[in-house]
Amino acid sequence: MKAIVITRLGGPEVLEVRDVPEPVPRAGEELVRVEAAGVNFADTLAASGGYPGIPKPPLVAGREFCGTRVSNGERVMGYAQWGAFAEIIAARSALLWPAPRGWSAEEGAAFPVNFFTAYFAYWKGGVFDGPQGTRVLIHAVAGGVGTAAVQIGKILGVEMYGTSSSDEKLERAKQLGLQHAINYKKQDYQEAIKDLTQGEGVDVVFEMLGGEHTAKSVRCLRDFGRVVCYGSATGQRAQIEVGSLYSKGASVHGLWLTYLSSKSDLMQRAWNQLSAWAAPGQLRPAIGAVFPIARAADAYRLLLERKNFGKVVLTQISN
Repeated sequence: MKAIVITRLGGPEVLEVRDVPEPVPRAGEELVRVEAAGVNFADTLAASGGYPGIPKPPLVAGREFCGTRVSNGERVMGYAQWGAFAEIIAARSALLWPAPRGWSAEEGAAFPVNFFTAYFAYWKGGVFDGPQGTRVLIHAVAGGVGTAAVQIGKILGVEMYGTSSSDEKLERAKQLGLQHAINYKKQDYQEAIKDLTQGEGVDVVFEMLGGEHTAKSVRCLRDFGRVVCYGSATGQRAQIEVGSLYSKGASVHGLWLTYLSSKSDLMQRAWNQLSAWAAPGQLRPAIGAVFPIARAADAYRLLLERKNFGKVVLTQISN
């Protein structure tokens, strides 16, 4: 079968379309014929050797997909650690979910990583138990997780502040439900939060930048606020000023979907809620770019250059 293989560690240039053996499912797995696959920043890290737990190359890339069960033809969405950018994947049955009625394969492939991550960010941020109108700052609001977080936040009645480098992207995020748009190239987001909240700050920050932005995000909090860290797009280790946590009773929480995906009870609880929102159309992935699988390297470059809005998806995987 055809697959996108990480041939060695490096940038997008290490990706190649190759013929590889079809996978053999192990206990608890089943075969899915892949129709479309979502591209994530974690995929670029896996190619460069920066994502923990990934085997050494060569290996088949990709961590989320939409396709049909080989056993019965049902269209499903799925999550994996690798192997999704291929005609067939042996996927864990526990991490397969029926695609909502009326969704395309591209939309199904754009769902698992972004919407489960956004759901757990609200959970770790304590928003589900908080009052309506809780203030949340969403970094990279125009990205895959960001656009998912805006849709969920709209349902929850959250007051959302979002950062991006593009006015056009921010306007599109506002169409999804974002109330306060901050172009960080034009205005320091810490100062913008101070101005917009009359100096109070926000209750939760969804932080995936790393480096100085972790400490800076803490400074955007009001008393007893939380920063939820789920990535490091800058490639820099998160900086935390412990004294700034003391001064306002704040906290920093880690979120790693790779780890949470092994917790079947948490994943089922998240799916029950996400599917209940998706069924009537309250949630629907925002897809910004679609590439044929042969152009996977271009899809990676689009992410690395921060030019995407919403999800980047690969198609033409199974013929």
